[in-house]
Amino acid sequence: MSSNAPLEGIRVLEFGHMVMGPSCGMILADLGAEVIKVEPQGKGDKTRYLGSFGTGFHSVFNRNKKSLAVDIKSVEGKALILELVKSADVVTENFREGTLDRAGLGYGELKKHNSELIYCSMKGFLSGPYENRAALDEVVQMMGGLAYMTGPEGKPSRAGASVNDIMGGMFGVIGILAAINQKQNTGKGSIVKSGLFENCALLMATHIATHEISGLPSKSLFTRDSQPWPVYDLFWTGSKTQIFVGLVTDGQWDKFCEEFELDDFKTDSALQSNEDRVIGRDLIIPRLESLFGSMDADTVNKRLDHVGCPFAPVAKPEDLLDDEHLNASNGFVDIELRPGLMGKLPKIPLQYNGQRLELRIQPPRVGEHSRELISSIGHDDNFVNDLIAKGVVSEELP
Repeated sequence: MSSNAPLEGIRVLEFGHMVMGPSCGMILADLGAEVIKVEPQGKGDKTRYLGSFGTGFHSVFNRNKKSLAVDIKSVEGKALILELVKSADVVTENFREGTLDRAGLGYGELKKHNSELIYCSMKGFLSGPYENRAALDEVVQMMGGLAYMTGPEGKPSRAGASVNDIMGGMFGVIGILAAINQKQNTGKGSIVKSGLFENCALLMATHIATHEISGLPSKSLFTRDSQPWPVYDLFWTGSKTQIFVGLVTDGQWDKFCEEFELDDFKTDSALQSNEDRVIGRDLIIPRLESLFGSMDADTVNKRLDHVGCPFAPVAKPEDLLDDEHLNASNGFVDIELRPGLMGKLPKIPLQYNGQRLELRIQPPRVGEHSRELISSIGHDDNFVNDLIAKGVVSEELP
């Protein structure tokens, strides 16, 4: 482990699956914590075997972790977890409400074995009328307004990434770090909870505020007259590629008109303020569509870069693998995506003292670290071998 890893010395037991819980553990692990992924004995976490857009879940969210594969329903397995809890600083979980309580591993039980324990639950909903509902990112995007704002009018659309799941994991990390600081001051542990639905509500805060101030119903961002700026749109270039362009200040507008020789726009008395230009979008947008459509993509990119306005060619996720900035700035980590298959994935978006955080452990095999972890709490190989023979623990080595 890096000697300057920010969370070095913190031990975390993770009972997680899918995205929300594992993303929390991944961030903690990237920051240097020892994160122990507790997964079912035998085949391990079902996320390992997902297909379609879930194919990469395991390799993305389980780097820098150690795997302990154990049957927590068995007497020996539960006893093993309770021993590990004594050495842990944090326990995280994102199972359905009450799942770990029924297994005898809820906060009430675990704090009996470690009074300073920080217990972080990541759920679909915080405490309230909905708390026992099942939730997915799609569910809270639909009920929280994000899908309405993302899709065209009448066609609400899921965002193209698990934004609430990952944000829920991030808020789990924030809560854990706050609890660690509080424990240093008070010597007491805490129970922390983050919620998918509440994440989505926070994401919608600006739209809620706009409605409350204006008194008008929210409009999908696909609705052209919902924009507060004169140019905030997608355009086709002559290379048959799309580019997003935003002109959101008077200075950007002036430089844009100069760069693209739109002198009539710059001097038009009806286009002198942002509000004027928003009203004049029906004049501006068709002109820019024609302008960009007459130029190749490289020319458009270079000239917009010279203007200094927000712009972006529309990329596919795989295009990021060749992104100049990410590659030059050490933005990728080399990951074993499947046994024997290497690839690269983005690092978490942080620098410490000018350095990006590095990989310490490849995504583990099922139970790859079972022996090491059981040994760390004082048991010898014979004890581990006995648990393996009984089917309490499994161990798969690289």
